[in-house]
Amino acid sequence: MNPRLLVIEDDSEFADYLKRGLTYEGYQVQVAKSAETGMALLKASQPDLIILDVMLPGIDGMAACRVIRQTGYSGPILMLTARNAIDDRVTGLDAGADDYLGKPFGFDELLARLRALLRRQGTIGNIMTFADLELDTSLYCAYRHGREITFSRTEFELLRLFLSHPQQLLTREIILEHIWPGTQEHRGDVLDVYVLRLRRKLGNPSLIHTVYGMGYILKEDKA
Repeated sequence: MNPRLLVIEDDSEFADYLKRGLTYEGYQVQVAKSAETGMALLKASQPDLIILDVMLPGIDGMAACRVIRQTGYSGPILMLTARNAIDDRVTGLDAGADDYLGKPFGFDELLARLRALLRRQGTIGNIMTFADLELDTSLYCAYRHGREITFSRTEFELLRLFLSHPQQLLTREIILEHIWPGTQEHRGDVLDVYVLRLRRKLGNPSLIHTVYGMGYILKEDKA
């Protein structure tokens, strides 16, 4: 099951932006517009991680964080705020937050913080492995040579297909039908581009090999 996130953010436009982006990345997302609503959802949904804005109406984020910890919630809490002074960050961490992200921030940075917190918590889904490659199917990232690799949705699905059939020839037709069902025409060149992207991201030695005139195979390079 993909990680469950609870976003407590009173800015409706920003909350909707977070929900759309995080849902696209595969997370299950609930949104609360106040601390009170968020704490009610917390009891019902038991999220894996909470994204908590500091500037909230009524109970502010700092106080909400303390209350959430007092209820016994042990999952990661990532605080968001436009106040990025060191004293504010220290106060947030002392209140029980695990990390602190100042606004404005890049969405990629938010995703990296979430992955780090969820890994630390041990909230991961199925791990697919081959050789020295690990693919985390819940966090849409992989690890190889001690480094984290992130993917677009299509790159991820293509790599997952290879890992589901290690050391087996996947013909171009099979891959195209799986990744772009019903739209194989003119997709051959696109497939080659995505395979090239995967090879570059995975680094050397290569794991994805071309079987000329037929397709591709995931195998270790013994050379």
